[in-house]
Amino acid sequence: MSEEKVNIQELAQKVDELLNVLKVVSADLTEVSKSLKAATKPASTPATSAPQSEKKKDINEVKQAFSPELASMLLFEDMQKFVIVKPRRFLGSDNFAKVASVVREIGGEYISAGKESHFKVPKK
Repeated sequence: MSEEKVNIQELAQKVDELLNVLKVVSADLTEVSKSLKAATKPASTPATSAPQSEKKKDINEVKQAFSPELASMLLFEDMQKFVIVKPRRFLGSDNFAKVASVVREIGGEYISAGKESHFKVPKK
Protein backbone atom coordinates (compact mmCIF):
# COMPACT_ATOMS: atom_id res chain seq x y z
CA MET A 1 0.00 0.00 0.00
CA SER A 2 2.76 2.49 0.91
CA GLU A 3 4.59 1.61 -2.33
CA GLU A 4 1.48 2.60 -4.29
CA LYS A 5 1.35 5.89 -2.39
CA VAL A 6 4.99 6.58 -3.23
CA ASN A 7 4.36 5.78 -6.90
CA ILE A 8 1.34 8.07 -6.95
CA GLN A 9 3.37 10.84 -5.34
CA GLU A 10 6.14 10.37 -7.89
CA LEU A 11 3.62 10.47 -10.72
CA ALA A 12 2.02 13.61 -9.30
CA GLN A 13 5.45 15.25 -9.08
CA LYS A 14 6.23 14.29 -12.69
CA VAL A 15 2.87 15.69 -13.81
CA ASP A 16 3.68 18.96 -12.01
CA GLU A 17 7.07 19.10 -13.73
CA LEU A 18 5.42 18.47 -17.12
CA LEU A 19 2.93 21.26 -16.42
CA ASN A 20 5.82 23.63 -15.77
CA VAL A 21 7.47 22.63 -19.03
CA LEU A 22 4.18 23.12 -20.86
CA LYS A 23 3.84 26.60 -19.33
CA VAL A 24 7.30 27.51 -20.63
CA VAL A 25 6.49 26.08 -24.08
CA SER A 26 3.19 27.95 -24.09
CA ALA A 27 4.95 31.21 -23.25
CA ASP A 28 7.48 30.59 -26.02
CA LEU A 29 4.71 29.86 -28.54
CA THR A 30 2.90 33.03 -27.51
CA GLU A 31 6.10 34.99 -28.09
CA VAL A 32 6.58 33.39 -31.53
CA SER A 33 2.96 34.15 -32.41
CA LYS A 34 3.39 37.80 -31.43
CA SER A 35 6.58 38.01 -33.49
CA LEU A 36 4.88 36.51 -36.51
CA LYS A 37 1.95 38.91 -36.18
CA ALA A 38 4.33 41.84 -35.87
CA ALA A 39 6.22 40.70 -38.96
CA THR A 40 3.03 40.67 -41.05
CA LYS A 41 1.89 44.20 -40.07
CA PRO A 42 2.18 47.06 -42.58
CA ALA A 43 5.47 48.91 -42.98
CA SER A 44 4.25 51.89 -40.94
CA THR A 45 4.01 49.83 -37.75
CA PRO A 46 7.75 49.03 -37.36
CA ALA A 47 8.54 52.75 -37.50
CA THR A 48 6.35 53.40 -34.48
CA SER A 49 7.69 50.41 -32.57
CA ALA A 50 11.36 51.17 -33.26
CA PRO A 51 11.73 53.81 -30.51
CA GLN A 52 10.30 51.36 -27.98
CA SER A 53 12.93 48.75 -28.81
CA GLU A 54 15.64 51.40 -28.54
CA LYS A 55 14.44 52.50 -25.11
CA LYS A 56 17.02 51.40 -22.58
CA LYS A 57 16.01 49.34 -19.57
CA ASP A 58 17.73 49.98 -16.29
CA ILE A 59 18.24 47.59 -13.41
CA ASN A 60 15.19 48.94 -11.56
CA GLU A 61 12.88 48.29 -14.52
CA VAL A 62 14.15 44.72 -14.68
CA LYS A 63 13.58 44.26 -10.93
CA GLN A 64 10.06 45.67 -11.19
CA ALA A 65 9.17 43.12 -13.86
CA PHE A 66 9.28 40.46 -11.13
CA SER A 67 6.85 40.00 -8.26
CA PRO A 68 8.33 41.05 -4.90
CA GLU A 69 8.44 37.39 -3.87
CA LEU A 70 10.46 36.37 -6.95
CA ALA A 71 12.68 39.47 -6.82
CA SER A 72 13.68 38.61 -3.25
CA MET A 73 15.06 35.29 -4.53
CA LEU A 74 17.23 36.97 -7.16
CA LEU A 75 20.40 39.04 -7.41
CA PHE A 76 20.51 41.78 -10.05
CA GLU A 77 23.81 42.99 -11.49
CA ASP A 78 24.09 46.02 -13.76
CA MET A 79 26.51 45.40 -16.61
CA GLN A 80 27.34 47.72 -19.50
CA LYS A 81 24.88 46.30 -22.05
CA PHE A 82 22.94 43.82 -19.92
CA VAL A 83 21.31 43.27 -16.56
CA ILE A 84 22.41 39.93 -15.14
CA VAL A 85 19.85 38.09 -12.99
CA LYS A 86 21.11 35.27 -10.76
CA PRO A 87 19.27 33.22 -8.16
CA ARG A 88 20.25 33.78 -4.52
CA ARG A 89 19.36 30.15 -3.80
CA PHE A 90 17.94 27.08 -5.53
CA LEU A 91 14.69 28.18 -7.18
CA GLY A 92 13.01 24.85 -7.83
CA SER A 93 11.19 24.11 -11.05
CA ASP A 94 8.13 26.31 -10.37
CA ASN A 95 10.06 29.46 -9.50
CA PHE A 96 12.62 28.83 -12.24
CA ALA A 97 9.81 28.62 -14.80
CA LYS A 98 8.28 31.87 -13.46
CA VAL A 99 11.63 33.69 -13.61
CA ALA A 100 12.37 32.34 -17.10
CA SER A 101 8.95 33.47 -18.31
CA VAL A 102 9.41 37.02 -16.98
CA VAL A 103 12.92 37.22 -18.43
CA ARG A 104 11.64 36.16 -21.87
CA GLU A 105 8.80 38.69 -21.68
CA ILE A 106 11.30 41.52 -21.21
CA GLY A 107 13.57 40.28 -23.99
CA GLY A 108 16.13 38.29 -22.01
CA GLU A 109 17.47 34.77 -22.14
CA TYR A 110 18.84 32.03 -19.92
CA ILE A 111 22.57 31.33 -20.08
CA SER A 112 23.39 27.78 -18.99
CA ALA A 113 26.92 27.70 -17.58
CA GLY A 114 26.90 25.26 -14.68
CA LYS A 115 27.36 27.09 -11.39
CA GLU A 116 27.67 30.35 -13.33
CA SER A 117 24.27 29.96 -15.03
CA HIS A 118 22.24 33.17 -15.12
CA PHE A 119 19.63 35.16 -16.97
CA LYS A 120 20.76 37.98 -19.22
CA VAL A 121 18.44 40.90 -20.10
CA PRO A 122 19.66 43.39 -22.72
CA LYS A 123 19.29 47.03 -21.75
CA LYS A 124 18.04 47.93 -25.25
